[in-house]
Amino acid sequence: MGKFSTLVSQAHSLAGPSLALIYPLYASVMALESTSKLDDEQWLAYWIIYSFLTLVEMVIQPALEYIPIWYDVKLLLVGWLVLPQFKGAAFLYERFVREQLKKSRGTSQTQTQTHNKGKAKFVDFIIPKKGEHEAH
Repeated sequence: MGKFSTLVSQAHSLAGPSLALIYPLYASVMALESTSKLDDEQWLAYWIIYSFLTLVEMVIQPALEYIPIWYDVKLLLVGWLVLPQFKGAAFLYERFVREQLKKSRGTSQTQTQTHNKGKAKFVDFIIPKKGEHEAH
């Protein structure tokens, strides 16, 4: 029974990084290479939510030490976020993150104009217009 227990323990410890990082990295690259925007949204939402979860986990780490099933709960949560059958990351983003962004941004015309000006300046900085060359 000792070898089986060790094998299960090792598989369990590999499941988290595989499910939370390796598969999402692969799927994100595949999404970027596909023509569909839906998969891009799913994986961007995943990385946003996973980053937030990781930050929260870092902050409350001392409390998590008293919750022995935290790793299992996190594994289930990440599975729900990642697996295409559930699209949990896209759901959470649409339901909570986007709603909070809408509330904090507001929809005033001046904010939209200011945002568009800043965006245009950034684009102009990154992609200079034709005829604007640096002197070397």
